[in-house]
Amino acid sequence: MAIERRARGEQGMVLLEVLAAVVILTVAGLSLTELASAGVRAAARAEERERVAMDEDRLMTAYGLLLGGDLDLRLGDRDVGPYRVRVERPEPALYRVAISEHQSPDVQDLVTVLYRPERPHAP
Repeated sequence: MAIERRARGEQGMVLLEVLAAVVILTVAGLSLTELASAGVRAAARAEERERVAMDEDRLMTAYGLLLGGDLDLRLGDRDVGPYRVRVERPEPALYRVAISEHQSPDVQDLVTVLYRPERPHAP
């Protein structure tokens, strides 16, 4: 009888140990799944940000190729696709070009200053 009680007690302990191990493995598995999911989301955000940066770079290159007269025609804010381009003329020969996204127009992603000397007027 005492042996039978001892066997039941040991079986109960083994069952508790198995349950504890299952809980630990479940928590570890969920943590690992969440970590992998966060990594995938971060990679997707980085890929989207890289695409936006490349688009903005192409747009800035296009504005950088414009001459002073063409930049004068574009002074102020202008919507170009999903981006907002602001062209300012702080000095007679300088143009400041800033590009931002529509959802955050106050955050300028790219900014440059272009030097375009004024042409002397023909006689």
